[in-house]
Amino acid sequence: MSDEAATATTAAEAPAAEPLPHGLGASLPHADARAKTEGTFPYAADLWAEGLLWAAVLRSPHAHARIVSIDTTHARAMPGVRAVITHEDVPGTSRHGRGTPDRPVFASEVVRHHGEPIAAVAADHPDTARMAAAAVIVEYEPLDPVTDPERAFEAEPLHPDGNLIRHIPLRHGDPDAAGEIIVEGLYRIGRQDPAPIGAEAGLAVPRPDGGVELYLASTDPHSDRNTAAACFGLPADRVKIVVTGVPGATADREDQGFQLPLGLLALRTGCPVKLTASREESFLGHAHRHPTLLRYRHHADAEGRLVKVEAQILLDAGAYADTSADALAAAVSFACGPYVVPNAFIEGWAVRTNNPPSGHVRGEGAMQVCAAYEAQMDKLAKKLGLDPADVRLRNVLATGDVLPIGQTVTCPAPVAELLTAVRDFPLPALPKDGPEEDWLLPGGLEGAGEPGAVRRGVGYGLGMVHMLGAEGTDEVSTATVRVHDGVATVLCAAVESGQGFTTLARQIVQETLGIDEVHVAPVDTDQPPAGPGCRGRHTWVSGGAVERAAKMVRTQLLQPLAHKFGMSTELLQITDGKITSYDGVLSTTVTEALEGKELWATAQCRPHPTEPLDGAGQGDAFVGLAFCAIRAVVDVDVELGSVRVVELAVAQDVGRVLNPAQLAARIEGGVTQGVGIALTENLRTPRGLIRHPDLTGYALPTALDAPDIRIVKLVEERDVVAPFGAKPVSTVPVVTSPAAIASAVRAATGRPVNRLPIRPQAAVVNAR
Repeated sequence: MSDEAATATTAAEAPAAEPLPHGLGASLPHADARAKTEGTFPYAADLWAEGLLWAAVLRSPHAHARIVSIDTTHARAMPGVRAVITHEDVPGTSRHGRGTPDRPVFASEVVRHHGEPIAAVAADHPDTARMAAAAVIVEYEPLDPVTDPERAFEAEPLHPDGNLIRHIPLRHGDPDAAGEIIVEGLYRIGRQDPAPIGAEAGLAVPRPDGGVELYLASTDPHSDRNTAAACFGLPADRVKIVVTGVPGATADREDQGFQLPLGLLALRTGCPVKLTASREESFLGHAHRHPTLLRYRHHADAEGRLVKVEAQILLDAGAYADTSADALAAAVSFACGPYVVPNAFIEGWAVRTNNPPSGHVRGEGAMQVCAAYEAQMDKLAKKLGLDPADVRLRNVLATGDVLPIGQTVTCPAPVAELLTAVRDFPLPALPKDGPEEDWLLPGGLEGAGEPGAVRRGVGYGLGMVHMLGAEGTDEVSTATVRVHDGVATVLCAAVESGQGFTTLARQIVQETLGIDEVHVAPVDTDQPPAGPGCRGRHTWVSGGAVERAAKMVRTQLLQPLAHKFGMSTELLQITDGKITSYDGVLSTTVTEALEGKELWATAQCRPHPTEPLDGAGQGDAFVGLAFCAIRAVVDVDVELGSVRVVELAVAQDVGRVLNPAQLAARIEGGVTQGVGIALTENLRTPRGLIRHPDLTGYALPTALDAPDIRIVKLVEERDVVAPFGAKPVSTVPVVTSPAAIASAVRAATGRPVNRLPIRPQAAVVNAR
């Protein structure tokens, strides 16, 4: 038999190819997965334009100083320098900010934090731009920085708006209520940096009409466009933001302190200008997680049921407000955790200091209080002599219970089911005491630990977060679905930041219209706004808008067929690319029905409204809630204080699984981020100065630090008010896993562990 014949026979006998994943519930791969793995995906740092200039920003070396003078003469005279701009060159609004517009584009009289922008330069070479920025002479009068947030209450005002950003006094129940058992604690949460995979970068291109286009990895393009237009002194329609590839985002990307100088330089020079921040500039420029001081007192009866929770929560906002008011609302609202607390009295403050600015980082507010209230639950269990899981089970929330803010939990809240699932999951085996498994010791293969000093601990964490915006935020998103030549296109300004929205949009259209080939158009501000990419918004709001638009197109597709056969469109269904009627009379393919047609529809999704917290911290502030339970198993070398996270067992309520592989990846990523928060990530800022602003001095967890992650249960109890019934999944594991790890270290060492990240001395029991 010839080789050709053999090949033909083999091909004929081969089984048919497996059908590609399709629609909701399938593990559809990311549309951009191949481009990212091959290195061809276009990020902002890869962009180029004819006549390109390069930008650099001069930043303050002081945390607090008065600016005596700024001399740009030498910088302007350098060969190759095309423009040098300061506060005097801002034609429009001189302040900006994501939440509160209180931050100057360039400092003019006072610098309030290390790294605050002073001037920006455009030059024909990046090295020239950096040298010119360094040649700007700034005379400073250093001032004593206020870096302790407790001092901010009595210190001289650091900002014209004062040092207090927001105060929330929550009052719920009887202030005189008391329990037989009382436990108290003081807790500190450090400053974490979002440490994005790719540092900030962008390209600004001037337009013939006097406007400018900004190519950025923005996660909230319309808000950024409006801020930029106000700063540039231009109408919003003359500023356009085109969203480039986003190299991961667990916080706000492309801080406006990078965007605004870039656009101003392009407008000044009339040339395209590119800015690619160094890792040091990225650390200095973008917002970090709020360092937090928390004081707690829990009251319980003799059976361990909570009677009252009292707490004081102090958030260090850094130099500017940003989104600190929102973070404080989450912290105060969730200060008692997913537990039934009949009486709660919480005081929350967010204050300005001369520390680096804090802002939106995944789980802001909720993560800090979770670490504290779970530590309190461990203390309560220890004082009562009860199992930590049992104490938690006696107090967990359920649907129909009332939060301390007075809002009734109407969404699914299967907290007891989640905790029971992780508690009952089999524990991992103990490692053998032998040299072949030395790498399993805390500290790894090169560690100095001894097996005899290692103790194992098991701990628990229960976390909760809110979905979408809160306190009256108008959540809305718009999407358009077009079908032409059998191909569907989705237009929606929801930015794909790694959460999988583009994949979800494709699945929704496939499910609704039975069309295999679905494309999601690139995002820019010529499209209607979809809002920021945080708190799972795009799964709910933008996914809901896509679904509604796709259903409208579906009606357009089916109406002629239904009319022809004298039936309503509700009696027709689309399955596997075929249109059939309930009685089998009609059977055709979607391709045949679409032939020669171009259909499109635009729709909005707007969840039910919420309301701001009142003067007593009461109100229906949240659209929905998500819950998670995690059991952590750790090994601790009690002589060295080194910790190894052995396993994290996760149970989570997800509403509905829309993409199993993507959901698992999001949970695993969130849990791993929590490992860094618990053990390694601490941005040190002595006297307000960022020490070691790089990935050498800032210890991110690596693959060797990642534990075994066991997703033991996903509760699919659909939230009836959410599109598809699904809940966002990536934030609540970030909130919960640090608390669970700290709980396990407490169990292993008997030490209180009242600070995150956990320092080695906090885990030492017997020093040699």
